[in-house]
Amino acid sequence: MNGLTNHCDPIQASPPLALLSFIYYTGVFPTCEAMLENAVLRLRAQRLARATRPFLARGNRVLRCQRCLLPQTNCLCASLQPTPARSRFCLVMFDTEPMKPSNTGRLIADILPDTLAFGWSRTEPDAAMLAAVRSQEVQPLVVFPGSYADSGREIMTAPPREGKPPLFIMLDGTWTEARKMFRKSPWLDTFPVMSLTVATPSRYTLREAHGEGQHCTAEVAAALLKQAGDQAAGSALQQHFERFRQAYLAGKPHHAVHRKGAPYPDDF
Repeated sequence: MNGLTNHCDPIQASPPLALLSFIYYTGVFPTCEAMLENAVLRLRAQRLARATRPFLARGNRVLRCQRCLLPQTNCLCASLQPTPARSRFCLVMFDTEPMKPSNTGRLIADILPDTLAFGWSRTEPDAAMLAAVRSQEVQPLVVFPGSYADSGREIMTAPPREGKPPLFIMLDGTWTEARKMFRKSPWLDTFPVMSLTVATPSRYTLREAHGEGQHCTAEVAAALLKQAGDQAAGSALQQHFERFRQAYLAGKPHHAVHRKGAPYPDDF
């Protein structure tokens, strides 16, 4: 298990009502250790703790590993291989995004355990988040298409390979949610926009894309790592994403990959 705990074991202590409801509706059985392994998991635990009603994700009747949120039979936790990198990431996640099994932001934290993750608030941005992005130890860059930036704002098309490590601020949510976060987060306005072009077509088929050429959070992060000179970490994240994608689709019995004559995902 590469030193990891068994994430599919249910918790032993008596859980609060909100947690019982979450388990009933999602099929997820948390372990206290697993819920705190990285910033995304901690954010998910915080989001769960303040939930007033169960979050019903698609496939909520499937019995899932609570760490990777894949069906327990397809759990990938034992295959995780964290990889060092110069680049750093700060995920700003829209409300329920940490709860969704299809979220790929947490894949970044799987490979880069120092990844930061915060919930987004239009009116009350997290003080710890503001301190992190304003640190003098990093170069903060907002990862977003340059076409959405105001006139006169600095736009970069390649990550910096010299100087302070880049801190890639990624707005994690649906495309509509990401645009809202970009427009309504004035604390982002002083940072350059990192407008990345990803040459390869997206392989993210777990949600419907809102436009041609759009890529999921993990795909963009893998491309950023490679272009920033963190080849090993970029390759590790890309491989982790491919395994996650395959395992996720394998757990969807009505997906096209299970239909007679349909092509099955690559054997990664």
